[in-house]
Amino acid sequence: MEAPILEYRLRKGNDTFEAIYHYQDIELEQILARRECEFFVKEGVTYRQLSSAIEGNLFIIYVETYEEEPLKDPLFPPERLVLEIRELNQRKNNPILKIEHHDYHLDILSVIGSVYYYIDGVEWERDSAEIDEDRYVYILYVKTTGYKLEEERK
Repeated sequence: MEAPILEYRLRKGNDTFEAIYHYQDIELEQILARRECEFFVKEGVTYRQLSSAIEGNLFIIYVETYEEEPLKDPLFPPERLVLEIRELNQRKNNPILKIEHHDYHLDILSVIGSVYYYIDGVEWERDSAEIDEDRYVYILYVKTTGYKLEEERK
């Protein structure tokens, strides 16, 4: 099989899409992690995923513009992959509950692809995930279920 390629396509009209970003040197695990993200941030624009497709070795993520913010000063990429786990709470600016560092996109996928996540024995339910290329970070948005583990498993 040929090397995978990822393309983001932006909805322009009712059924019209335009290719906006193209990634040729990308591993399959990163494509799958990105496909699991409902939101994608690049160059100050947040896109919301509409759907995805595969055509041979071309993976396509269809998006629409969700919101735009002024572009901030560029950051330098961290040495490892960063995952922020944030409480979905707009009034509190989606506070960070935990920051994890991973070596592989498959590790990120295993977390953002789960419905439930536990922090210090407290259960959180997945709402959505985002890849923010401007900040070089994956973000998992969660909300509490109110459930606590009797005894956290080691």
